[in-house]
Amino acid sequence: MRLMRASFALAVAGAIVAPVAGSAQQQASQDPTLEEWTVPYPESRPRDPYVGPDGRVWFVGQAAHYAAVLDPETGEFRRYDMEDGTGPHNLLVSDDGTVYYAGNRAAHIGIIHPESGEIEKIMMPDERARDPHTLIWNADGDIWFTVQGGNLIGFLDTETRQTRFVEAPSVEGGRSPSSRPYGIKVDSENRPWIALFSTNLIGMVDPGSFELLTYELPEGARPRRLVVDSRDRIWYVDYARGKLGLVVEGEGFQREWDLPAGEESQPYAMAIDAADRVWLVETGIRPNRFVGFDTATEEFISTVEVESGGGTIRHMHYDEGTNSIWFGTDVNTVGRAVLPPAGAGN
Repeated sequence: MRLMRASFALAVAGAIVAPVAGSAQQQASQDPTLEEWTVPYPESRPRDPYVGPDGRVWFVGQAAHYAAVLDPETGEFRRYDMEDGTGPHNLLVSDDGTVYYAGNRAAHIGIIHPESGEIEKIMMPDERARDPHTLIWNADGDIWFTVQGGNLIGFLDTETRQTRFVEAPSVEGGRSPSSRPYGIKVDSENRPWIALFSTNLIGMVDPGSFELLTYELPEGARPRRLVVDSRDRIWYVDYARGKLGLVVEGEGFQREWDLPAGEESQPYAMAIDAADRVWLVETGIRPNRFVGFDTATEEFISTVEVESGGGTIRHMHYDEGTNSIWFGTDVNTVGRAVLPPAGAGN
């Protein structure tokens, strides 16, 4: 293992490669290979990486108010500072390399132009939309996003820069009436699906009418992230109960599976690959564990420990071109899970 640490803005960091979990040859062949790069900006909570069109990996430093880009071939990092108090939470990269980020503590969606370093801000026109949370592309190059505290689901037209909002359900009792719209993905019909984290509901917005439809999950479920498979089925992680669940449009909740660590697992980050294998991270245990589930066989196929420990891995991005998943950790690393080919170990 080799781990290099750097403390300057343009830095090179070595990767640490996690050992393969398990001893059976069949199991090992289904495990991803995990690598991590130490981010040279200490205690900055690097998170929500996204692979740009040139193969470089962008991410935000939520605790230190920056966006940065890693070249995985050289290990070099470049940092783009934001104003103090921005609290960036998530980002996307367009086909032309423009970066859009959620200014979670500053009520805006920001646009970074990498060549110049210029940052533009699209301020939220509704005072309730104080905390843009997770952004996702739709098929037209526009952005759907969640507003957790403000209890909204937002839509940004990237050409006109106009926003529209859909109100999420309110919750009675508790510390906040917000249902905490959290994870969000778009299906093949261009419809956004939303995990309403303070409820046992999954929501879907009709992009034509902007009406919200909800599906009820088992009592006590708390969906945090979700993914959409090639059949437009919705897979979600239940953070409170330690389960993976399935929802089908028009039919609702189907069934759920206990995760390997059970109620202690606190599943959080989630992604799905081109072979419809779901990958998630159990964050309630130390070290965090990277878990694979085959949606065709409905079986768990892999469990690998994150060598750095992970702290908490909050969001992941699948890059189909390299068949790999990128993630950030609370222990100041950015990581890549290189996935095995579909059908490995069968």
